[in-house]
Amino acid sequence: MCCQPGWRVTIGAVWLVGLCVAVGFKPPSVIAADGVPIAVFDIELLDTSLEGEIKGINEAEQQRLVLVSNLLRKMLHESERYDVVDLALIAGEIESGGNWQGCNGCDASLAAKLGATYSVTGVVQKVSNLILNITIYFRDTKTRKIVQVAGADIRSNTDKSWSRGVSWLVRNRLLKN
Repeated sequence: MCCQPGWRVTIGAVWLVGLCVAVGFKPPSVIAADGVPIAVFDIELLDTSLEGEIKGINEAEQQRLVLVSNLLRKMLHESERYDVVDLALIAGEIESGGNWQGCNGCDASLAAKLGATYSVTGVVQKVSNLILNITIYFRDTKTRKIVQVAGADIRSNTDKSWSRGVSWLVRNRLLKN
């Protein structure tokens, strides 16, 4: 009876499910359900080098902000520890908010509207074209208090250095615990 074609399919399916459980594979619906909901806002630039004041907005740096913001979202989501919520529902409020570092926790209020447990903001401080600092903040949406900060200094003002800085922070600081 176990040699009939129907049994082979059933035994194969049971074996495959067992293998998935053994190696810890989770289907996408389970991953999203397990993660802590977080709202990851775009990383901002604080140019203290005065270069921006003299030369105006550096388009390459603006593109880097998008690059590293998306990288941060992607890495936090792929960790399976977090479920990154979609900010589209509060896009208008985000536009009018801005400057997350100076709004006394307004990011947490916006993130709470989306059901997020934490709001995540970040800033790249440009000291010069050689010296930049990246800092990422996790804020509890209920208390509005910062619960985790991760910072790193990077050298050189390039896509690669900014991406490596954010990647290092996620791997070695934000996901270390």
